[in-house]
Amino acid sequence: MFDKIPTITELHGYIFDADRIPYAVFAILLSLVIGMITGPRAGNANPMVWIWLDRLFGWLGDRLDKKHRPKPDLAFRGFLVMAISVSLFVGFGGICDHLAITYGYYGLTQAVLVSLALSGGGVYFALLRLYFALERREVVKGAYYAVARTNRINLNTTDDYGITRVGMAMAIRTFDKGQVAPVFWYLIGGFPALFAYSAVSGLAWRFGKDGFSKGFGDVPLAIEKIMGIVPSLLTTLLICVASIVTPTANIIRSITSWWGKGAAYAQGGHPLTALAWTLNVTIGGPVKDLSGATIKSDWVGPKGATAKIDHGHLRRALYINLMAQLLFLATLLGAYLWSSYLLP
Repeated sequence: MFDKIPTITELHGYIFDADRIPYAVFAILLSLVIGMITGPRAGNANPMVWIWLDRLFGWLGDRLDKKHRPKPDLAFRGFLVMAISVSLFVGFGGICDHLAITYGYYGLTQAVLVSLALSGGGVYFALLRLYFALERREVVKGAYYAVARTNRINLNTTDDYGITRVGMAMAIRTFDKGQVAPVFWYLIGGFPALFAYSAVSGLAWRFGKDGFSKGFGDVPLAIEKIMGIVPSLLTTLLICVASIVTPTANIIRSITSWWGKGAAYAQGGHPLTALAWTLNVTIGGPVKDLSGATIKSDWVGPKGATAKIDHGHLRRALYINLMAQLLFLATLLGAYLWSSYLLP
């Protein structure tokens, strides 16, 4: 593969394009600021690309996902929907490349287009609204509507403890799948890779049912796991480091979580496990999705940890999320400086 042993600088260049880092950082900041101002779009704090996927293919998937059909048949139908959507969004990525080159506006166009694939301030908006409602003990439907829509979970059948557990999981899962993973693929392959991953992860969110799909969501879940496992480990590392500066969090427990009983990948994986262990709480448990199907999620957390968690735990989860967010931005900027100035 190589005519000679590559230098560190050359290896760095083979892995990703450092010139894209400033656009990624700007896109993250843009998504955070706009999301905090506007709140979740139509009650959904997920990336805009996921919302488009839901509107374009949600109705089609619901018609094709017939529970009485054999599992292989449903899996093939899910594969066809995924192939069509990924092809469409890879083509959209090519258009974005053209727009970013033709109408650059000092990188603003590229940053705005990248932000379409990112979650951001809408997550904080929704979870802070839930936090204040829990603090006042006024958890009406409007307080958790965006949390329910974002996670595709029917929270009308859940008590306050369950709603809080879902909110804590949302903070970490949207950071993992809605920021770290998309940026990872953008740095590697530009817009086509960014929107290909976003299409796959969006379908996994829409039809995967946290791993309890009867077949239709199995292929998107499997492909997303292949594409998302490395970013997921990076997210876990960021959470572990963030626990150092979080009140009541424990870095030792967060490190131990790597070898403890953890969440299945489709239910949050290592990042969710690290959050539960570092805060010494139990997250997860069975819920119902928006279609009425039961999602028998695992209980995740250290032995003896409580599942009766309140708004204080949600506040600490948000704090860890914010610290991990800042660490992620610092990591990106450090990688850019390393690429641009520190290496020969």
